[in-house]
Amino acid sequence: MEGIASAQTTNLLLLEDLEDAGRTATLAEGDLEALRAVADWIKTFVVEPHKDLGRAGTVCPFVPGSLERKTLWLAPEQIADRDVPEVVELMSGYKRLLLDTRPTEGDDVIYNVIVIVFTDLPADRAQGVFDGVQKHLAVPSYVEDGILFGPYYEGNQATAIYNSSFRPFQSPVPFLFVRHGVTSDWKFFLDDEEWLNLWAHRSGESGAHALAEELRRLPWRAGRA
Repeated sequence: MEGIASAQTTNLLLLEDLEDAGRTATLAEGDLEALRAVADWIKTFVVEPHKDLGRAGTVCPFVPGSLERKTLWLAPEQIADRDVPEVVELMSGYKRLLLDTRPTEGDDVIYNVIVIVFTDLPADRAQGVFDGVQKHLAVPSYVEDGILFGPYYEGNQATAIYNSSFRPFQSPVPFLFVRHGVTSDWKFFLDDEEWLNLWAHRSGESGAHALAEELRRLPWRAGRA
């Protein structure tokens, strides 16, 4: 297991590292191309506003802060010859790696994120693989450590919170991110009773305050007698 963790640490690359020949010299050409495709997508889509998003701000409100702090890493993985339990073990390793990555506490910990790019995984297989990983890891990882996994791939039909016609989770190469949960995640869990309960258990008082702050922005009291 130590060997796996060591290899994963070596694999971690900042977006700017992809332009450094010294940092990418050991990467296979296909891996480097896949990482650059995801990096370009992050820079041209994820950290930019979008007219179909349904709210102001960037597509992801946290990624700009991660890039500024240099705490968003890409990691290439080839899994074509691995079954789901092996991929689950792989992702468990990345979860532990994220938990051990500084800062491990404080306000800035929420900006730590690892993007594991599956460079040889066809988009049409991604949903099946990712569903298998989520089935084994999603709930226990969130309950025990507050860690979330997010699937991105071409054809992902998940929609934006504020616009059900906008599908922002379609990346040029399949990947799973690993990140710390945040209080505002309740918006993703609102229609899933199990996950909303898990969020409420973890968030407690801070979650109640977050919901109150959100309600204060809404006009629900405007017509009150």
